[in-house]
Amino acid sequence: MRLARVGNAGAERPVVLVTDDTYVDVSDVVGDFDGAFFATGGSALLEAVVAERITAGALGNIGDQRVGSPIGRPHQILCIGLNYSDHAIETGQAIPDEPILFTKAPNTMVGPHDDVVVPRNSRKTDWEVELGIVIGRRCRYLDSEDEAGASIAGYVLVNDVSEREFQMERGGQWSKGKSAETFNPCGPWLATPDEFKDVTNLDMWLDVNGTRRQTGNTATMIFQPAFLVRYLSQFMVLEPGDLINTGTPPGVGLGFRPPVYLSQGDVMELGIEGLGRQKQRLVAAD
Repeated sequence: MRLARVGNAGAERPVVLVTDDTYVDVSDVVGDFDGAFFATGGSALLEAVVAERITAGALGNIGDQRVGSPIGRPHQILCIGLNYSDHAIETGQAIPDEPILFTKAPNTMVGPHDDVVVPRNSRKTDWEVELGIVIGRRCRYLDSEDEAGASIAGYVLVNDVSEREFQMERGGQWSKGKSAETFNPCGPWLATPDEFKDVTNLDMWLDVNGTRRQTGNTATMIFQPAFLVRYLSQFMVLEPGDLINTGTPPGVGLGFRPPVYLSQGDVMELGIEGLGRQKQRLVAAD
């Protein structure tokens, strides 16, 4: 099942996609795709409703409607750094023995095609295509990766936009360079785990102004999704609807020699196999 939200920012309606362009509106059945929805196993509860409405031909068309993030604002956005072996190599850093964890402000989340705002005084805004994990149940001290896998509600495409000077040269932790407004485009849909034969073998890519910058595959992840969920549950409680950004493959601007960064007017396009594609334009902060 593929879950999406359409409509103006702050007034999105939950829908279930039938094709990339058509959907069944379920806003009369569920309030939103949020923590409460995932905590009740909402995806399974929608199956009968969706099947009935498809049979009745009760379909909507996305057309020119705005597509929002497929999940409501999460309780937290957790991010894993240097989680692709080839990306760690391009940045000149050692492959980590344990996941590197940082957080991103939940209000960074925007829709997959919304503008990305270049922060004031930014000189090093960068891109990162990533697989996102959405948590489906409360996770605390999970005992096994099987239990962790069963706790995943689905997967999303994420652009973990970063400001490298703020992140690395301004003191403190990485969150300073990760939490600017609009720095977490998400979507266009959440795909439940049954949509994938193997989530550990998905092609991913990102272009800037039509030039391919990132090409990768989730197979080069150091720490795979079920491991990450179990691991994080040993240090904190994961709540339904929480988002985990799992790291990026090589080709980020920081990795070029000399580095290449984003400017106002640039356009990013990105995608992951089975999770659709995004397109964002860079605009200046007002």
